[in-house]
Amino acid sequence: MASPQVDTESVPEEGYERGLNSRQVQMIAIGGAIGVGLFLGAGANIAKAGPSLIVMYALAGVIIFFIMRALGELLLYRPVSGSFAEYSREFLGPFFGYFTGWTYWLMWVVTGMAELTAAAIYINYWFPAIPQWTSALVFLVILFGANLISVKLFGEIEFWFSMVKVTAIIGMIVIGLGVLTLGFSQAGDTAAVSNLWAFDGFFPKGIGSSLMTLQGVMFAYLAVELVGVTAGESENPEKTLPKAINTLPWRIALFYVGALTVILCVVKWTEFSADASPFVKAFAVIGIPAGAGIVNFVVLTAALSSCNSGMYSTGRMLRNLADNGEAPGAFKRLSSRKTPALGIATSVFFMGIGVVLNYVVPEKAFGYVTSIATAAGIWTWLMILISHVLYRRQVVAGRLPASSFPAPGGSVCSYIAIAFLLFVTCLIAIDADARICLYVMAGWAVALGIGWMVLKNRNPQITRRDDSRFEKVG
Repeated sequence: MASPQVDTESVPEEGYERGLNSRQVQMIAIGGAIGVGLFLGAGANIAKAGPSLIVMYALAGVIIFFIMRALGELLLYRPVSGSFAEYSREFLGPFFGYFTGWTYWLMWVVTGMAELTAAAIYINYWFPAIPQWTSALVFLVILFGANLISVKLFGEIEFWFSMVKVTAIIGMIVIGLGVLTLGFSQAGDTAAVSNLWAFDGFFPKGIGSSLMTLQGVMFAYLAVELVGVTAGESENPEKTLPKAINTLPWRIALFYVGALTVILCVVKWTEFSADASPFVKAFAVIGIPAGAGIVNFVVLTAALSSCNSGMYSTGRMLRNLADNGEAPGAFKRLSSRKTPALGIATSVFFMGIGVVLNYVVPEKAFGYVTSIATAAGIWTWLMILISHVLYRRQVVAGRLPASSFPAPGGSVCSYIAIAFLLFVTCLIAIDADARICLYVMAGWAVALGIGWMVLKNRNPQITRRDDSRFEKVG
């Protein structure tokens, strides 16, 4: 029996340059799984959950893999740059595509706001005399220019950003294992695997406290779905996307579970705090003189990588919305270099407003921004999973062709992931500090609902669902 092929006839010619090669797509996928949430956010979560945080990252990592396999099946059924917004539009209806596209745009804009300001703070570590707004503006302009020039340049910058992050984590793991096995460095006498349970047990603050860290853990995994946005500009999506998604488990095992396990063996969990990176702390305890500077450079790279990805994805999402009549038509145009220049420029403008706002707003605003990004990310993941479940139903009914990259277990894993994400949403509702993001998302939903009514009155055609592809294929 011949293997099913990608439904190329239903894939629109979007006009993008397929300029992302396999090497770049692989590194974009790796970089998407390593962000500031790990380098900085893990410190606060270790203080809340102790060594049990390792299990939370592993558990969340399994769910992320379920989400990515569901997305992978959809991408190989119909690889388009609009990705999850397109699938929401196809399987749930035009409103859900509209809502998902704009919500994903919001996620990256608010993330970009935070990351730019964070990058400026990291620069102050070396150059305290440079005003914060100056550094933020310089980074904004450089990354904006790179995204306008070509998708190849974006891919190359993201490749090297990711390479720095990967090298830093592998270096930390190798040094930590050396300390544990050979006993060298200042930490040699206290480093031991028993540190994982010697101080009030593996769950020192109870399972409930550990579960409450899941919202922060999920924030660390935001952007892993970015590989889906690259589908319309990958040289060979049929080969590169499955490879990028299938390597996700070992990436999570190494970069999250592995790195945290080594760090918590080298340094007692009681020594970590919310205001310091666990990587900085580990380097300091081991006694590496330049450790703090090295980690500061890596975290700066992670922030710039996230902002770079934000500019890339928001421009593509605005163009997809415009293609469907859900954003101004001007966003449909590509520049001579085949980039959605106006969409990128508009997103950069809003990120720039965030730089100004974050300059005058107290530091607690960063926590609010990350929680809003998490809520928007959870919505995006839910839409991927629900679209996958509905797609599988159409395949079983014989109305759509099967994907060449089916998710293991069919829809079962998607149902498990949906239940998990709803559970995390309940945890956010319980947490008084994080709960504000649900209020913001409710306001965002009202605003989008009003926008949809305006669009519907102007052009009723956009609200009509196209079910023509759900005809029997065999």
